[in-house]
Amino acid sequence: MPTYGYRCDSCGVEFEQFQRITEPPVTECPHCGGTVRRLLYPVGILFKGPGFHITDYRKPDKSASESKTDAPTTSADR
Repeated sequence: MPTYGYRCDSCGVEFEQFQRITEPPVTECPHCGGTVRRLLYPVGILFKGPGFHITDYRKPDKSASESKTDAPTTSADR
């Protein structure tokens, strides 16, 4: 079940409530009985796959680049 955060407009108390997505939001403060508003929390997003900056600008793996430069070149490689 998701956890929703609420803040009371009257007393300023913040609290969290475990609720199902289908349940209506809380409208009354449990401390003073005033009206409450649901808080929005920022969510971290990680984009994966080609075309995103994390893959476009990633530093190359040192072990992979060192193994390529350490290998001797032969006339067959050219």
